Amino acid sequence: MTSQNTTPFRYAAGTVFLICALLLGYAYWLQHVDFLDPCPLCIFQRLAFFWMGAAALAAAVHDPGPFGRAVYALVTALGGMVGSLIAGRHIYLQTLPPDQVPECGPGLEFMLSTLPWNDVVEKVLTGSGECADISWTFLNLSMPWWTLFWFIALSVPLAVFARGRT
Repeated sequence: MTSQNTTPFRYAAGTVFLICALLLGYAYWLQHVDFLDPCPLCIFQRLAFFWMGAAALAAAVHDPGPFGRAVYALVTALGGMVGSLIAGRHIYLQTLPPDQVPECGPGLEFMLSTLPWNDVVEKVLTGSGECADISWTFLNLSMPWWTLFWFIALSVPLAVFARGRT
């Protein structure tokens, strides 16, 4: 352990990891217990939460010095930014008028098995009709709105505690 001031950073990193794990657990609960199948954009948002959680777990275990804290905060925030962009695209698709919603495409598993990776990413990020469906809400906000909130909220703690003294 390096110094007493890294403890708040470790707690923040552990908290970010725990929240990411809980959010992913809830997503899998909805999928496997409530049978709410994720659209391709939902799956990419899960990957962004996994990215953030893995970086936060590594930060909590490593207990780095000042430079390492800044790197871990940046890597975690990058995951949050990527996730926010994906969630923003998802929200955009959900707010389109029905006549402007893109047609439904093939499922993600099919695309991964038949198309090159860059084509899959392009097709997923342009969205499909299934991504515009709203099948879950809480407090009148759809799942992408909540994921956007969590991407932003989870990007902040490590940045705040990364500036600890050594």
